[in-house]
Amino acid sequence: MTVIDATDLILGRMATVVAKRLLQGEQITILNAEKAVVSGKRSSRVKELKKRLEIGHPRKGPYLPRQPDRFVKRSIRGMLPRKKPKGIEAYRRLRVFIGVPRELEGETMEQLPEAHVEKLKSPYITVGELVQEIGWSRPGD
Repeated sequence: MTVIDATDLILGRMATVVAKRLLQGEQITILNAEKAVVSGKRSSRVKELKKRLEIGHPRKGPYLPRQPDRFVKRSIRGMLPRKKPKGIEAYRRLRVFIGVPRELEGETMEQLPEAHVEKLKSPYITVGELVQEIGWSRPGD
């Protein structure tokens, strides 16, 4: 099992790397999902997500996850062939968490240098801040 720390990782780049590794048969756990980043100005990213929420019928979708762990997992799902057996199996091997759960506190966490935020030259917003703008409230708030 591979444990990846999503702190300061660009969401899209991390998702492509993780999707490829899942298809190769690895079991991957992602921690600190709320600390992953999305490139772009805060106002434009929030406006884009709020516009996606207005489309459609309230009970008929499209559905947009409001929790950071589900948001990250959905991003990775979009890069898998999810309707084919290999994509379904790959998606089952993925676990995503907010923060670090107690059972994984002692694990060594892997960083993905090809997806680090230092590669960005534009402004960015964390996934946690982004989903707070569309309705997620942190546990304990």
